[in-house]
Amino acid sequence: MIPYGQRVTPDRQATSRSLMRPRPVGRAARIILSGMLALWFALPLVPLLLWSVANRWSFPAPLPTEWGFDGLGTALAQGGVEAFGRSLLLSLAVAAIATPLGAMAARALAVGSVPAPRLVSGILLAPLALPAFVAVMGLTVVLLRLRVPAIVGVLLLLVAAALPYTVYTMRVTYAAHDLAFEEEARTLGASRLQVLWRVHLPLVAPGLARAAFLSFLVGWSDYVITVLVGGGTIVTLPFLVGSFAAGVGNDAIVAVLSLSAIVPPLLLLLALGRFGRRYAGGTRTPSASPLARSEKGFL
Repeated sequence: MIPYGQRVTPDRQATSRSLMRPRPVGRAARIILSGMLALWFALPLVPLLLWSVANRWSFPAPLPTEWGFDGLGTALAQGGVEAFGRSLLLSLAVAAIATPLGAMAARALAVGSVPAPRLVSGILLAPLALPAFVAVMGLTVVLLRLRVPAIVGVLLLLVAAALPYTVYTMRVTYAAHDLAFEEEARTLGASRLQVLWRVHLPLVAPGLARAAFLSFLVGWSDYVITVLVGGGTIVTLPFLVGSFAAGVGNDAIVAVLSLSAIVPPLLLLLALGRFGRRYAGGTRTPSASPLARSEKGFL
């Protein structure tokens, strides 16, 4: 029995834990939904996996009638490794150029240092509104008259195609970015380079990682720009897949090349997920925050 006038203070920690504890029904629903989504994305890969190890698969057999690795051998003999490496280098170059350009453009738009920001934003997002082949057909003539090398032209157009994704991603990042951290670091005696390297970049690192991943996907999955601007001289992995898919009886080769195309984006996505968890875990304590680290170095 509680005496009259005595206040009852519940255990806030126990109350918050009970409120945050997932309910069994909600947890089961999330598990089922996650499993259904994983099945939805993994189901299209089953025919590719079967075709990649099938030398023959005749209708109406439910499984390959002859197993083997002829598709893998043919893909390697037809330049699959070279096309894979060429696509990888091209995609990394697109990400390395489009990510900092998008970040600088997004920061300028966020701080309001750009005249006519709506017009500039519309120009930067224009590649998303125009069909790719329409823009490329017009720019190909210009690049040919300027005698721009094919690989340079492909790289420039892929960077232009990736800029809308990097700008939009970094604008969302800078919308939640607090400039007070940088201003406080400057008051502590930090130079502009120190603020950029030790305060600014750690705070926007997750956004930069997402922008780099999207720009990498633009360069990795492109087919139209490479074919029209490259003129068949730049053989990338999507170009090779399209060439074999246009023929008859190349299902095993197409399956092997398609499966190899999934590997780099998947590995990059897993690496970014691990980076995000490490970043979130590293900034939980005040001593591990970028500003706290900067204060130790500046003072």
